[in-house]
Parts: sequence; structure tokens; C-alpha cells
Amino acid sequence: MNGTSFIVAPGTDFSLAKRPTRIDPFCTSKDEYRKLFRHHVKCLDTHQRLQYAANCQAILLIFQAMDAAGKDGAIRHVLSGVNPQGCQVFSYQHPSATESQHDFLWRTTCDLPERGRVGIFNRSYYEEVLIVRVHPELLQAQALAEPMVDADAFWKQRYLSIINHEHHLHANGTRVIKIFLHLSKDEQRKRFLNRIDDPTKNWKFTASDMTERGFWDNYQAAYEACIAATSTPESPWYVVPADHKKTARLIVSQILLYTFDSLDLHYPTTSAERQQELVAIRRTLDI
Repeated sequence: MNGTSFIVAPGTDFSLAKRPTRIDPFCTSKDEYRKLFRHHVKCLDTHQRLQYAANCQAILLIFQAMDAAGKDGAIRHVLSGVNPQGCQVFSYQHPSATESQHDFLWRTTCDLPERGRVGIFNRSYYEEVLIVRVHPELLQAQALAEPMVDADAFWKQRYLSIINHEHHLHANGTRVIKIFLHLSKDEQRKRFLNRIDDPTKNWKFTASDMTERGFWDNYQAAYEACIAATSTPESPWYVVPADHKKTARLIVSQILLYTFDSLDLHYPTTSAERQQELVAIRRTLDI
């Protein structure tokens, strides 16, 4: 399992309906899951330490999903063992008035990870081709220089802007990984009910969650079009079955490990001059 089977191959016919929301678990018991997941987390920490030391590559991990798909839990568990110095998490809600006065990529650009770090976007600039596509009235707040006349042309231009943006990031040392947690409508219903019935989870549920659930088919169509248009060889989309949280977390952690392996990172080499300096310092410490 390296996660590559969940990639959306660029230029191929893509249908969310043909992608599973649930697969057979990789582990047959809770103990087996804990052991494997701890191993993944330990490996991720080791890889990130190397990434931090090498200081030449960044990773941007983007999570998109329907409500209750498990984005927060995946982020919390998968990165639980990574040094906070090497990891940055940003969540995006409705754009502020200031953010709406800029192009749609502006507000996330300042939060891009530095070299040597992993950046996580809980939702992202993709909201501008997802929720805004489902609710095009939101474009009114953006005061666009050229209002949308031809809808197809408008969204194709935004997809192209995203592709160019991610190509620029890749060319400058940031590897972009995009994960869509693929949740079924029935599983979302169960998780909503759990949030209502469990007092400790009431805060997670709002009336707007039910409102957006009413646009389920519209969102599925928006995600399908977006993923098909913006999955590229260098910045692919992974469609991860999300009905079973633990399986989804294992897949996400493996995708991240696979990405780290592909970077072929090495600890910085020490020059002869620096080695002599360290030898001299050691002599001083030995006195």
C-alpha cells in the first residue's frame, strides 16, 4: 500500500460515483491498526526531521471534502508525532471583506509552507471552484473586473489559474498533494446524527451543515469537474475512501510517506573546513 492506487490519472475519464467510499480494512484488529499506524507516524517524524535538516523542499498537503468527512481527525492523527516546528496547519472559512478584494489565490499564498516544512490546508483555494460554483452568488462579493458571462469559460480559466499556480510551486520546491476524502451521503447522515446525539460534539454541528447537505448532488458534480480538470502528474489528486476513518487515515499517512520517499532527501554534507572546526571545538570540550 503506497496510496498510488487512489490517484486520479490526468486526462482520463473520472467519475466519483465509480470511486468507492469504503474499502476492506487493511487491518483485522484494533491492535494491528495501532501498531501499523504508530509505525507510519514514527516514519513520518523521521522523514520530516530529514526534510527540516535538508531545508530544500516543502510539502503542501491539501484536504478537501464534504462536511463530516474527517479532515480534522486525519490531520490530527496523521501528524500527531511530527515536530510542530516542521508542520503548519491552516483552515479556511468564508473569505473576509479584505480577502474578497484580492484574486482568489491571494489569501492562501501567504500561508504556503517554507522549505523544510509540511504545510496543511484544511480547505483551500479550491473552495473558489467548489462552494462558489455551487453558490455562484458568492462571486458578487468579489467585485470581479470581468463578471461571469460564459460559465464554462469562467471555471476553465480558474482551473487553469490553479494548475499554473501549482506548477509554479512545484518548480520552486513545493510538492503539492491534494486529498479528497470521499464520503458517502449515508455515512454523512450517521455522523451528523452522532454530532447531534453526543453533547461533546454538538459544537461541530450547525444549521448550515444541513443546508449544504441539500446541495449534495451539486457538490459532487463540482468536485468531479474540479478533480478531473486539476489533477496533474506533478500535483495529483488522491480520492481516499472516507467512510471508515481509520482506513482513511492509514491511506493518507501512506500517501505522505510515499511523497517523502520520492523527494530523495539527504542530510547536509559537512565540508572539510567545517569538520576541522568541529574537531577543534571537541578538543576544547574534552579539556
